[in-house]
Amino acid sequence: MTLTEDGFLGGRLTIAQPARGVRSGSDAVLLAAAVPAGPGERALELGTGAGVAALCLAWRVPDLRVVGLENQAGLADLARRNAAANGLAGRVRVVTADLTDLPAGDELAPGSFDHVLANPPFFVAPRQPPSPDPSRAAARAGPAGVLRAWVRAAAGLTRAGGTLTLIQRADRWPELEGLLAGLGRIAILPLAARPGRAVKRVLVRCRLGPAAPIRRLPPLIVHGADGAYAPEIEAVLRHGRALGFGPAGGAGTRL
Repeated sequence: MTLTEDGFLGGRLTIAQPARGVRSGSDAVLLAAAVPAGPGERALELGTGAGVAALCLAWRVPDLRVVGLENQAGLADLARRNAAANGLAGRVRVVTADLTDLPAGDELAPGSFDHVLANPPFFVAPRQPPSPDPSRAAARAGPAGVLRAWVRAAAGLTRAGGTLTLIQRADRWPELEGLLAGLGRIAILPLAARPGRAVKRVLVRCRLGPAAPIRRLPPLIVHGADGAYAPEIEAVLRHGRALGFGPAGGAGTRL
């Protein structure tokens, strides 16, 4: 496997990724930044890949314990190496398993995590045209019902009062909304590339518990008119800041 070494959080993390195939970028960093984790808690990333989101989250939150779940053995091994290379192996553990067939034991027991985060497959297979890289194809597209399987697994592993944080294509929000309905308090933060552009991604946070009306926040603009990152996004991508679900996506009200 040919690898590249990529800097994240303004160079605070250096993460090896496949040169071709499954690669993570700003989506993973934004996902990690949206998790309202605190010191001493436990978090789980479903489909951790090379570990970008898990490592960004662990770097931001001191004393947070993070488990990354990955079903591709080569990527799981790479995530372990990345954790060690960045001095986070003591707090980031990677488990090789499929979320539909979890190993028995206390580590992945139902309701054992304060927070679960995931970037579920964006497409339903077969995707046209499919990715020529089998690893990338497996990560980007899944069979019909794949989103349901990811939400079910995430909800089952999260304690009452804990949170699920997901990033997904905006056009799949109606399906995701239906799957999350009744699980708890839901907030949706749309992401638009530039002012006036259509929303292409949504960040969704659900705190498990009594259901409440969905809180729909104004779109968070990623780039200004000049093409530079908006200040809130710059703070996340370059400086490892948290991304709140307060007004306009800034730090503030916690769901």
